Amino acid sequence: MSGVQDMRDGDGYNSGVHRRRGRGPHEPCARRVLVFPLPFQGHIDPMLHLACALHARGLAVTVLHTRFNALNPALHPEFRFVEVPDGTPAEVAAKGGIIDIILAMNAAMEASTTVRDVLASVVADEGQPRVSCLFIDANLLAVQKAAAAVGLPTMVLRTGSAACLGCFLAYPMLHEKGYLPPQESQLYTPVPELPPLRVKDLIFSKHCNHEMVRRVLARATETVQNCSGVVINTIEALEPDEMQRIRDELADLPVVLAAGPLHKLSSKSTGSSLLDQDYSCIKWLDTQRSGSVLYVSFGSLASMDADEFLEVAWGLADSGHPFLWVVRPKKVGDAESESARLPDGFEEAVEGRGMVIRWAPQREVLAHPAVGGFWTHGGWNSTLEGISEGIPMICRPDAIDQMMNTRYVQDVWGAGFELEGELERGKIKDTIEKLMNEREGAEMRERAKQLSRMVADCLENSGSSQIAIDKLVSYILSL
Repeated sequence: MSGVQDMRDGDGYNSGVHRRRGRGPHEPCARRVLVFPLPFQGHIDPMLHLACALHARGLAVTVLHTRFNALNPALHPEFRFVEVPDGTPAEVAAKGGIIDIILAMNAAMEASTTVRDVLASVVADEGQPRVSCLFIDANLLAVQKAAAAVGLPTMVLRTGSAACLGCFLAYPMLHEKGYLPPQESQLYTPVPELPPLRVKDLIFSKHCNHEMVRRVLARATETVQNCSGVVINTIEALEPDEMQRIRDELADLPVVLAAGPLHKLSSKSTGSSLLDQDYSCIKWLDTQRSGSVLYVSFGSLASMDADEFLEVAWGLADSGHPFLWVVRPKKVGDAESESARLPDGFEEAVEGRGMVIRWAPQREVLAHPAVGGFWTHGGWNSTLEGISEGIPMICRPDAIDQMMNTRYVQDVWGAGFELEGELERGKIKDTIEKLMNEREGAEMRERAKQLSRMVADCLENSGSSQIAIDKLVSYILSL
């Protein structure tokens, strides 16, 4: 059992065994892993970053992907790609929210033998190295069941924080004790079982029926409990107590590893964006003063109504600060284009100091020296990317884990704060001023820089995340 414990707790392991092995041009891979991401941007990115990190350690990678939000194999010639018919009804794929799509996709895959047949075919391919395991998103219980049917071990990649996974696992308890469904009068009640969370920070969605969220999280928990190991896209030093609680909760699993931030462990950009990235913004940032630009992006799924959009636009304009604002298609209601929604006079008011684009190469933007602040929805990928570059944040959470991430950014790490209540241009102007110019914002900036140094430490040769990937490779080769 001591070897198992070593893999779980970070002690007593030779971290250099598999590090950056690489391969000669004619050297075969020792083993192969399969990866199957949930087909949404925030889940695809970390899964492909993990695939890149494992490939760099000498493993062959086959990417399984759905027809819904299908990936482009040409962007990753080092991987093999296999499309899996997912059976998601067209009307759900077109109009449904993420919860609806997850449930419909799993139901369709469970009602068919297609996934099992595809897995059996991939595993049986004698022209490829032997498959050790399949990495899946926790939301793909149907895929785990299909893998079990062909005798293939599954590993779960948790694309959210350790605190988020802890909340998943605690969901039954949260209902039993009456924290959920949340009551308006109890939103600021502490949840002592999951410090430092309050009821308002727990996982729920104002966009979906609470029972649907409960079903999805129950299935995700079942996936985690039935897997052969868990990799979490977080940093050991960022969430030490949360990681320990998860290891205690999942004591029967031989591998529970914090291996983030995965985008920093990947040797290249994953080429996994579902929208075309506008790199002209980098040239625009080159013309701006160091630390002067507020980057504004609310992620790949969050939306706002037309009135809120108008207030954000004039809040940015009235602030007087340079800004780069991402307004993706369908961000405002169901509108396909953002250009018609920019208010009259806005472009003239912000000429030379404001840029609006449909989608940004976010990691490159946050790493640019001109960027001094980040207004975000508080998704975990965005939070990790902001922390990694030492950028303080204004958080405007929308659903699921974003409230929880915001709580940590503000009250645990001190690297930003939440913009609460109704969006109003005067309040937005004052909020931007607070982050970009006032003493409180400067203190947050310093704490954000301290967090970025923590990230840099975990990526060193002896750092916790590098060691975690080494342990993961060792475990894969043992399967």
